[in-house]
Amino acid sequence: MSTRNAGIDEAGRGPAIGPLVVCSLCIPSEHSVILEEIGVKDSKNLSSKKRDVIYSRISELAESHGWGIGVVICEPSRIDYNSINSDLNSLEIELFAEAMRISTRPQPAGVLKVDACDVNEERFGRRLSRKLGESWKEWKIESRHGMDSIDVVTSASSIIAKVKRDSIVSSLSEELGIEIGSGYPSDQKTKSAVRELVSGPSPHECLRWSWKTVSRAWSELHSTPIPIRSEDGKITSQSTLEDW
Repeated sequence: MSTRNAGIDEAGRGPAIGPLVVCSLCIPSEHSVILEEIGVKDSKNLSSKKRDVIYSRISELAESHGWGIGVVICEPSRIDYNSINSDLNSLEIELFAEAMRISTRPQPAGVLKVDACDVNEERFGRRLSRKLGESWKEWKIESRHGMDSIDVVTSASSIIAKVKRDSIVSSLSEELGIEIGSGYPSDQKTKSAVRELVSGPSPHECLRWSWKTVSRAWSELHSTPIPIRSEDGKITSQSTLEDW
């Protein structure tokens, strides 16, 4: 049996709007050259059109060659709920492990390369190994910053994650009838969208309520702290000093 190579990356860690998408791709090691031949590279170095073309080719090849793809879409509500008692790095460990399990089962061993989300690369790899547990103990985990620009399998994962998230955001923009922009707080289109999306009786579900950009916009408009929501969507209003 040939060695299996897997790569994991995410798209949408920082935006105030839309989900965080994580993708794991698992292929036989000798198939890495196929990814190189179709032009796979870090998604940030590809145009939107080129990413879409390569994404389609990866999907076709995965079907014909039996590659494993694991995509996890983490909705804003889960991000918000996680922020109450944990941090984003811990959540990404969970998401990376979920994507890995989908793409690799039941492969007993291989090499996993991940784009580390922690300032401490090795710590991120150790935490992911613990989260995966005994069933993946034979997998060698390499955790590096910028792995999506180093390893072609991780690059392919970054393309899948990016295209998936962009598609979701595009559909969301059409559904809402407004321009969302990149979703990042520095984007003026995003800032305008956030202000509009907090104008109702509760913030729109597509927003990350725990993000400062969103909570600040809500407080400026409503003069109250932004509500808190659980992963299942239950909403709890926060008290202000004036309530006491």
